[in-house]
Amino acid sequence: MTNSVSSAPYTIDAFFAGVGGIELGFTQTGEFRVVYANEFDKNARKTYAENNPETPLDGRDIHDVKSSEIPDSDVIMGGFPCQAFSIAGYRKGFEDDRGDLFFELLRMINAKRPRVIFIENVKNLVSHDHGNTFKVIREALVENDYYIKWKVLNGKDYGNVPQNRERIYVVGFDNKEDYDRFSFPDPIKLTKTLHDVIDFHGKKDEKYYYREDKQPFYDKLVPEITSQDTAYQWRRQYVRANKSHVLPTLTANMGTGGHNVPLILTDSGEIRKLTPKECFNGQGYPDSFKLPEDEANGQLYKQAGNSVVVPVIHRIAEKICEAIDGYEDNHTKREEGKYALIYSDIDSRFEGQSYVQSYADSIDELKNIVDSSDILLLTDEEYLKLIQKKKSAKFYMIEEV
Repeated sequence: MTNSVSSAPYTIDAFFAGVGGIELGFTQTGEFRVVYANEFDKNARKTYAENNPETPLDGRDIHDVKSSEIPDSDVIMGGFPCQAFSIAGYRKGFEDDRGDLFFELLRMINAKRPRVIFIENVKNLVSHDHGNTFKVIREALVENDYYIKWKVLNGKDYGNVPQNRERIYVVGFDNKEDYDRFSFPDPIKLTKTLHDVIDFHGKKDEKYYYREDKQPFYDKLVPEITSQDTAYQWRRQYVRANKSHVLPTLTANMGTGGHNVPLILTDSGEIRKLTPKECFNGQGYPDSFKLPEDEANGQLYKQAGNSVVVPVIHRIAEKICEAIDGYEDNHTKREEGKYALIYSDIDSRFEGQSYVQSYADSIDELKNIVDSSDILLLTDEEYLKLIQKKKSAKFYMIEEV
């Protein structure tokens, strides 16, 4: 993996780095290098260091990191822990201690003022708490002087990776020129199959195989797991076949014996679960990516499930390069004012863009701007109804800053 010793022109500060999947997608372009990475989980750090021995890696809790201790950079990125927002979690959002980690990332962004910000998270972030959670995140970013675009992308449609994995990507710029030049990549044809990421032929360690004398539900697996073009899951009472011929969304609790373990039928007619390496393959990691030999499988499954679809990140990074490469960073200090007029343009709730149109010391001043346009001014209640109905619209909102 390319790291901080490269001569790439644009620098990265990475938070919640995990095993380095987001950074890998960026550094694969040859235009970015990591000058600082932060990851609290000691097991993920081990895998990160194995692949990036020269990248400065900080193991402290982000709450304990002073912004003055990290280098300036062109990009600040982070896939802050998604459990507080995920469908599989407890739906707590900012009420969960993990939810406040976004504001720690925002603290670093505000202190360092990078040209670009990049955030990856679960699809459910946009609908969590009826849309309130993402509203808070969106407004916090734009009120701190960033122009943002977001979109939910599926790995199989945008990364040529045979996995059904939908994630939201938020890209922000500190000037409107970069923002105007940026667009998310177009979908591409899926040409890779399960056979490109899974070894159906080779013999694996016995611990990966399901046997009649090991699994009490084995007799229910045999008549259902019949194709090598399909990945299967044991759903506690029945076998689920993923009929789209791709992997289901890989999760952090794979390998624990639960219902999320993907199963395959080998060339020898045996049933087994994916190995950790195959899970990383299913996320689009290159063959050269190393897994620590002394790491427990449970940790490796967790790391793979918490990671990202690297080719999707790579394609977004290329589009960011197109927006900034060869152009000056024309950031200007924002206007003063107690209130912000925030413009948003959303396509359903899974794609959109937003920025502060203007600031003023009175709401009436901002309403005059709205009145001179044909764009609606929404209240919080009207906005949430719009999100819940998955409507598309251009609109203004006024928020106190």
